[in-house]
Amino acid sequence: MVLPAETEERVKRRALNACQDNLRKVVDVSRKIPQLVEHFASGDKDNARRLFSEIRTGEEEVIKARRMVSQELAEIGAILIAREDFLRFTNLSSEIADFSEGIAYYLVEIMEHNWAIPTEIKNDLLKLSLAVLDSVLKLRETMMVLNYGSQKTLERAKDVEIAERIVDDQYRVLAIKVLNSKLEVPVLLLLRDVLQLLENSADKAEDAADVARMLSFIM
Repeated sequence: MVLPAETEERVKRRALNACQDNLRKVVDVSRKIPQLVEHFASGDKDNARRLFSEIRTGEEEVIKARRMVSQELAEIGAILIAREDFLRFTNLSSEIADFSEGIAYYLVEIMEHNWAIPTEIKNDLLKLSLAVLDSVLKLRETMMVLNYGSQKTLERAKDVEIAERIVDDQYRVLAIKVLNSKLEVPVLLLLRDVLQLLENSADKAEDAADVARMLSFIM
């Protein structure tokens, strides 16, 4: 059965709106990571715990929004040829919220154990977290222009790629710095996990931007 063009446009908008709502919640969670790192750097346990609780709540909201996307796409059915791409985009971007919860958990645990971290590493960790947030914000910009043609989407997706490279460079330098530090083994391992999760977040933003590129050709 051939559906009217306006029906196809309507279902694409429904899918896009659901994905954008999910991504908005992911961004809300991601914004809290640099804030938590600031409290980590200053030793403010109370505010770090508060933000960790907010991040956990935000992650739950992302999970709910991801389910809504799946439900929306299931209702749309085969009408939308690219529904798998919309679902893949949502799954990739949602992982950023999962990683954020892990980052927050490990940082709070380090604070609870009163492990000493060199100031230079704390400062570099804040810079890295801000670079990761920048990649996520650029992913949001990519999705916001999806309705304005493939050229604009490709330009914004390229910005995500550039932001990911910055994260990658900072991650490598800081990873070596952490390994060369005289930290206790437990905190060393936790910090390495934090760094890996931060890098993974930027990687997922780039992967999601690649999917947005594909979606731009059918919008």
